[in-house]
Amino acid sequence: MTFYNPTSSLKLAGKVLVVPVVSVANVAQLAADLLITSLALDRVGVFDPKFLVPVVGAREDGLPGITTPLELYANESQNIAVVQQRSPALKAFKQEFVDALLHFISTSGVSAVLFLGGVDMSNRTDSQMLSPTCHIIPATSAPISPSPLSALAELPIPAYASPVPQFIQADADDKRIPFIPGGGLSRRILSSIPNTWQIPAVCLLQYVMEGDNRGDAQLMAAVASKVLKFDVRSWKQPGSWTQGLFGAPHDQTLYG
Repeated sequence: MTFYNPTSSLKLAGKVLVVPVVSVANVAQLAADLLITSLALDRVGVFDPKFLVPVVGAREDGLPGITTPLELYANESQNIAVVQQRSPALKAFKQEFVDALLHFISTSGVSAVLFLGGVDMSNRTDSQMLSPTCHIIPATSAPISPSPLSALAELPIPAYASPVPQFIQADADDKRIPFIPGGGLSRRILSSIPNTWQIPAVCLLQYVMEGDNRGDAQLMAAVASKVLKFDVRSWKQPGSWTQGLFGAPHDQTLYG
């Protein structure tokens, strides 16, 4: 089975690919949900799930079939495509998954890739409390200007540095990807981008804590929309969010 299996004839050439990374609070997956639903993107392909924790469920759009661990959403009218990952990579297959994902991106014809991830809020330094969002541009990325990611330079989104002393980059010439507490495979993915890479790549990171993270997800989706220069007048939550995503509300009579 090949890694990517299209379910429609839609081509990704020229589109920007948004890739959420399973990380703290699942904020990246929730932001991807908002992008998919608000932009009315359709499932156009599925990926081989052998590298991921097995999971299936009903489809969000009510169409026949099942939801799988890794899917691709897009449509003809939007210039972005969104990967949705619903379960983490198996421990023994992390690097194989990263390699397959990067190979897919590099051969898909997309014009740029925007990774989304979370960072454990409790690990922030004082200076990092000034902004909820930061970014990493891997040294092996193609130049982001000019590219669909060029708006990043005009936004007040600081570059990320690790808050953990032993992993802080030594100086401006240190091209290693810094440690990302709670970042899942974010660091591994960015560190695995090869020197032959020809695609502009940026990772947006958001400081979050576990809880009801719908507001955090909307902020991350809004920041992504600013970077990619598209407008969403109102964010639409998927119907599955109303089915106990963060538990039913507490009976208020408990509090008098």
